[in-house]
Amino acid sequence: MTASDASFTDEEYAFLRHVRFGELPPGARPDERTASTETDPRRDRPDPASNPDQWALRLGPGTG
Repeated sequence: MTASDASFTDEEYAFLRHVRFGELPPGARPDERTASTETDPRRDRPDPASNPDQWALRLGPGTG
């Protein structure tokens, strides 16, 4: 049997998850859940430039 032929049962996968991650905490009950909102500014985009000189620095020469 090669490694690609090996197939685990659901019980074996559950055991491997338990070995790797340990005991999971209990799930939150519906009455304990809260809606989350994004309060911090996005980190994947730079802050908007407030003046043309800042835009020129970001975009490079010949764009302004």
